[in-house]
Amino acid sequence: MSVEVEVADLGLTEEQAARQLAVDGPNELPTAMRRNLLREAWDVVRQPMLLLLLAAGGVNFLLAEPLDGALLMAFVVVVVAISIYQEHKTGKALAALRDLSSPRALVVRDGMQKRVAGKDVVRGDLLMLAEGDRVPADAVLVDCASFSVDESALTGESVPVRKVAVERSERGAAMGRPGGDATPWVFSGTLVVKGHGVAVAKGTGAGTELGRIGAALRTIEPERTALQREIDRLVGILAALGIAAAVAVVIIYGLTRGNWLAGTLAGIATAMALLPEEFPVVLTVFMAVGAWRMSKMNVLTRRPPVIETLGSATVLCVDKTGTLTLNRMTVRTLIVDGQTHTCDSAPLPEKFHTIAEMSVLASPVDPFDPMDKAFRELGDTYLSGTSHLHENWQLVREYPLSDRLLALSHVWRSPDGGHYVIAAKGAPEAIADLCHLDPQRLTALTDQVEVATADGYRVLAVARAQFDSARTLPAGPHDFDFELLGLVGLQDPIRPGVADAVAECRRARIRTIMITGDYPGTALAIARDIGLDHTAGCITGRELEKLSEQELADRVRSVSVFARMVPEQKLQLVRALQSNGEVVGMTGDGVNDAPALRAADIGIAMGAHGTDVARESAALVITDDDFSSIVGGVRQGRGIFDNLRKAMAYVIAVHLPIVGMSLIPLFVTDWPLVLLPVQIAFLELIIDPACSVVFEAEQIDPTIMDAPPRDPTAPMFSARVLGIAALQGLSLLVGTAAVYVWAVLTDRPDSVTRSATFAALVVGNLALILVNRSWRLSVWQTFRQRRNPTLKWILGGATLLLVATLTIPALRSLFNFGALTPSEWCIAVGAGTVAVAWFEIYKIAAAQQPTPSIAADGTR
Repeated sequence: MSVEVEVADLGLTEEQAARQLAVDGPNELPTAMRRNLLREAWDVVRQPMLLLLLAAGGVNFLLAEPLDGALLMAFVVVVVAISIYQEHKTGKALAALRDLSSPRALVVRDGMQKRVAGKDVVRGDLLMLAEGDRVPADAVLVDCASFSVDESALTGESVPVRKVAVERSERGAAMGRPGGDATPWVFSGTLVVKGHGVAVAKGTGAGTELGRIGAALRTIEPERTALQREIDRLVGILAALGIAAAVAVVIIYGLTRGNWLAGTLAGIATAMALLPEEFPVVLTVFMAVGAWRMSKMNVLTRRPPVIETLGSATVLCVDKTGTLTLNRMTVRTLIVDGQTHTCDSAPLPEKFHTIAEMSVLASPVDPFDPMDKAFRELGDTYLSGTSHLHENWQLVREYPLSDRLLALSHVWRSPDGGHYVIAAKGAPEAIADLCHLDPQRLTALTDQVEVATADGYRVLAVARAQFDSARTLPAGPHDFDFELLGLVGLQDPIRPGVADAVAECRRARIRTIMITGDYPGTALAIARDIGLDHTAGCITGRELEKLSEQELADRVRSVSVFARMVPEQKLQLVRALQSNGEVVGMTGDGVNDAPALRAADIGIAMGAHGTDVARESAALVITDDDFSSIVGGVRQGRGIFDNLRKAMAYVIAVHLPIVGMSLIPLFVTDWPLVLLPVQIAFLELIIDPACSVVFEAEQIDPTIMDAPPRDPTAPMFSARVLGIAALQGLSLLVGTAAVYVWAVLTDRPDSVTRSATFAALVVGNLALILVNRSWRLSVWQTFRQRRNPTLKWILGGATLLLVATLTIPALRSLFNFGALTPSEWCIAVGAGTVAVAWFEIYKIAAAQQPTPSIAADGTR
């Protein structure tokens, strides 16, 4: 049964919502049809490497070697299975991220407000909508105040449209169309730009207005990142070289040995050896699984390319409230007529009752904001049982906070209806303006504010006015005759771990800049407590307005504290920092923060208290709003990029000896071929999981934050990285070739020569994995200090396969291998190990340098 779409004061129950979700399905747009297993397998088989394997299998059948052909076909099956597994792992990671980062909705379930994923909204849900929210479903407004919506996504009209609540008798009517003022309908995907309201969901998913026109979104192809383009170029170059080399091998083999079919097989082996098909797979796996790992640390990556940028961040601009602090305000001091009372367990003196009473009346009845909650708690604690709490008074008007007046006023009517009481609270300068203070009183108030803010308090002023109920309420609060009651000092404790996170940023050469709407004294007190550089003082919002672009760019080089700032000024900060060559991370949570989040190199939205529009504008979403999580995200991003670079270097290194050993035997006609497609396919079973699983699972180097940020213009494959990878590959090629030449010159049978050379190559491959786990620590130190649960499976599985292939007669025959004596085993294993051992010596030598060169480009 479908839940009836009827409005109820308490919304749906969880049971009703679950039944409706089962009927209608998730509230999301249809996605591309999921591929079945056969389609997934075909997409993998079409890759160049597997096409070469299939071609090699066909050639073997033509050469009347059905066992070799069947073995190659079996390798295709194994590689397809591994690829599908990796694709599913990546897909699950991306699906988990989509679930976490999907738009959220505030609904009423079982009579209580509850935040749910947008895809879980159902028809009949009671939706609580506020400024900055994305409307999660097509709905009809049943209650609203000053409610306006941007429907440009549906209508193309940029001017927001005003909405009104529907009459109770018309709530069952069908939905109207987007556009037009004074309508009660709101539509999925549109943005609330003003006011708040309550609506009943009428359509979800494909049944929404957006769902009917959104099919085209599935055809949009995302733009490739700089790193993807760099890898595309490298793969293209190597693929061209591979094709050219393969053609040359076929011609040389056919002319020198007279066997063109066998030459074709050798050419295919050469192409397989040169083709770095692992690169795109590694990049996809690292970015997707890396982003999923970051989500487990409260950092959602909405755009994977930001992982590339994280390692380059030089400045983090963060809001104080809720990010550096807990956003759990408590009233600590009350100041009336120059007298201060500290709120503790002692009773509240009568002198301070009125300011406490008015601060409660100037706050919402059901507060959500932490400061409003603090005032409500003040009233419940100190005014309970007194005549200063007014549960039976009626709120008749609200004059909201605005950019021009940082104060709000509530107009209350007493039960006798004879007069109005107006309670106002806000920034001291705004309340002073409402009270029309003379210069002398304004100076005294400013002095009191500075004393309180110097102690780290957030200071608000409270005022009261009365008004005759027989008169019409004025359009603005300035027309009331306000009386200043005093000041309230609130305190927001610093989050645990923030000071350590700031110190970690300092070690990583990342500046932390604090942005707050508080007074300079409060901001500087917090800066002192968390260890933030405050020697250059602070810049206020008013001071910033007077600075030219160049003056601001000069000042932000040294100033790290910005006070009395409004959200629009964040964009000026981003541009000033970027003009100095900084890579900027900027936090935000409101609608007005969106331009700065888009302009920043790394836009960081607050997930716990942020608006949907801020989340959509950002590249990262911090689910717990904690600065330590932001720093953890930077650390994780650096680690992902570091491991990715090591994996890519390993791929380059391991392909060089494979290519070399495919080519060297061609130059002497009576020397046996070592690497045929079947042997290269065997090696790929080690290379693929090693580069995409082992290195991805590698623990992040604990010293990763001791290095300076990565140059964003520097390529992943710097001259140093390419040089080390090439040296590793060439040294392994020399070691493997030495075993090969030794076996040939000592007249070993061709099958034994092939076995010894192959064993040296596999052992060298495993040694490359071990030495490349860290470019700073020795192999033994890496084993002691870092856990990698996948490593033992790759090392153990590869070793077991190698031993089985060279010792079991049936497998030896299948691979055209011969049996090795213990001494031949020792020579092969020794050569493969010694060939890459020089890198361990290089690490030791680099560690002796005053500034270890091993970390010069961030590779650890």
